[in-house]
Amino acid sequence: MTVTPPTVAAEEPRRAYRRFRSIKGRETWAGLGMIAPAGILLVLFLIIPVILAFTLSFTNARLISPNPPRFVGFDNFIRAFTADPVFVQSVGNTAIFALVVVPVQAGLGLLLAVLVNRRMRGVTAFRVIFFIPVVTSIVVVSILWKFMYQKDGLINAMFDALTFGAWTGVDWLNDPQTALGAIIVLSIWQAVGFHMIIWLSGLQTIPEELYEAAKMDGASPWRQFTNVTWPGLRPTIVFVLVTITIAALGLFVQVDVMTQGGPVNSTSTIVYYAVRKGYEQQEIGYAAAISLIFFVAVLIIALIQRRITREKD
Repeated sequence: MTVTPPTVAAEEPRRAYRRFRSIKGRETWAGLGMIAPAGILLVLFLIIPVILAFTLSFTNARLISPNPPRFVGFDNFIRAFTADPVFVQSVGNTAIFALVVVPVQAGLGLLLAVLVNRRMRGVTAFRVIFFIPVVTSIVVVSILWKFMYQKDGLINAMFDALTFGAWTGVDWLNDPQTALGAIIVLSIWQAVGFHMIIWLSGLQTIPEELYEAAKMDGASPWRQFTNVTWPGLRPTIVFVLVTITIAALGLFVQVDVMTQGGPVNSTSTIVYYAVRKGYEQQEIGYAAAISLIFFVAVLIIALIQRRITREKD
């Protein structure tokens, strides 16, 4: 019988531990190497800009100026709410846009999802048709709708045909009374297909047995919706409301392409006004303050929405 010396027996666990540390070390470095490109991009294009925006918001920095930035404290924030009527109007326009788009877009998306959730011929084609505007560039969509909204465009031509010539053409995007409403209609049409898909995914997670049990109890389609469908969509409701709200508050492309904030600032939004101040008028410090106000507002609204839905759960 061979007896292993005590020194050799004691050395084996140490060797195994060193091999384990070596393997774990190689795996750690391999993992760090894989996430390094994404991490670098995240730092360069998210973390550093956020820190710069927070810092610049308390200065009078200008984009091109021979004078160095000077610390001004909360002057930019005070100016925004007390001495800048265009900013206040932009806040109002953004609020109106969000208050209309969020419920209408969510409701239409749910209605379309319920309609295309049925087993019937051609339902896949309908899903594709409703989703096409989502995958189309919002810049291209905005340009097309800008032509449609012209006084001699397709919209007025359609109303003229429906009223047999009694319709008086409206210059939708050049009238302060109709410009924001025109952008609202376009935005709802363009993004409703995305939320239809989200609602549809939520509908398909609800067990079919619940509907069969409701039918056996004599529940009408409306009672099935209120007692089975709507409670089963609670997690989806949270996601849809938060995403629509953030997208609505961040309205920019449609305004930039179609109206440039006009006429008479009737379509100017917080994000568009911040970009305009920062890059057209070169007031980087003031634009950073507006961006910080926007960030805080979106964060508060998202937390309130999450809190309300959590209480319901």
